Amino acid sequence: MGVTSHDVAKLAGVSQPTVSRALRGERNVSDETREKVLRAARELSYVPSETGRSLSTRSTQRIGLVADDLTNPFYPQLVQPLRDHLERSGYRTLLIADHVDEPVEIERLADGSLDGVILTTTLLGSSLPRELKARGIACVLANREVADLVVDTVTVDNRAGAAQAARLLADLGHRRVAAILGPHDTSTGRDREVGFREELAARGIPLPAHLVRRGEFTFEAGYDAVTDLLTVPSPPTAVFCGNDVIAMGARCAAAALGREVPRELTLLGFDDIAMAGWEVFALTSVHCDLTAMAGHAVRLLMDRIKEPAKDAEHVVLTPTLTLRRTHAAPEHTLTSSEDGPGR
Repeated sequence: MGVTSHDVAKLAGVSQPTVSRALRGERNVSDETREKVLRAARELSYVPSETGRSLSTRSTQRIGLVADDLTNPFYPQLVQPLRDHLERSGYRTLLIADHVDEPVEIERLADGSLDGVILTTTLLGSSLPRELKARGIACVLANREVADLVVDTVTVDNRAGAAQAARLLADLGHRRVAAILGPHDTSTGRDREVGFREELAARGIPLPAHLVRRGEFTFEAGYDAVTDLLTVPSPPTAVFCGNDVIAMGARCAAAALGREVPRELTLLGFDDIAMAGWEVFALTSVHCDLTAMAGHAVRLLMDRIKEPAKDAEHVVLTPTLTLRRTHAAPEHTLTSSEDGPGR
């Protein structure tokens, strides 16, 4: 005979109904008790009967987690704490890849196998969250927003973060500033551009069209853009990058062209993923607390599952600037003919 919930209860020192409530993620179980139950279940290799539990609770205890290609290091750093928080709440995670050339279809998420969905890669015009909401499926947007849709979201204040980057460049004395911006059809790309442009304008610093590049949030986009930017007449002394992966590509391109960072070129990133702190990059970046983002996303989803009719909640996290070794004052003072409008 296999391991039963009674065996888990005995090992954890709790009642069998408490085991059931803990594994369902119910709120009337303390974190300490839930952890004891989960530890006992793991030790005994206990697998709950999904069929029986689904019939009795109308719950599958599975959450769909929609994320981009995990070769982008941003997403594993967000996915892992999401999975950890969901596991502590008694849910298992089904990871669903969302690619530009093969987007997730609603049928894959609305077949009754999921209790809720967390979307991390939504485009501004995506219909997916609207379709989930229309079908009564609990969903939360993490990291991204969708235009004109009232749904639970948790994001970082991208405009404020980009403004911090612009202020740093202005305070260092940079006048010839370039930007490698993310995709215009994402809220992250849109808001970081707006925040950066507005703060530069407030400081009287131009961002001319010939020093702006736009691409996907990829290493290749950063590499190609800086290769191009450093060959234009009067190249920039500083480049703001739409995310850290772009900035890493930019730094490698600068090295390939023999440009020393930061003495000859300042580079700023956004997100402050773990790789940004590696010695080879030592990237100055706008820090986003992805662990906090994951915690809020799971809390919002659990609340939505329990109270489907509650008002939508919008959580906005405050970014900070992490200073490392890719920023410095420009190597030489620009002449008035080089720097455009005055401060």
